[in-house]
Amino acid sequence: MRSRDLLASALKLEPAERFALVDEILQSLDNPDPHIDHLWIEEAQRRLDAFRHGDAKAIAAEDVVGDF
Repeated sequence: MRSRDLLASALKLEPAERFALVDEILQSLDNPDPHIDHLWIEEAQRRLDAFRHGDAKAIAAEDVVGDF
């Protein structure tokens, strides 16, 4: 079955069924990579250490993304 046929069929589902389908599809794409997770943890630690030692400064969220 082609993707456009699948989409047409999915759009006929009730909203709750569509949500469940989307959730399952998204979960199927979530394949954590322990190596990448480890690299992100190291980077977060480096950034936290830099902040704590005064080598990096914090910027208020409002200054970055505006009022929310």
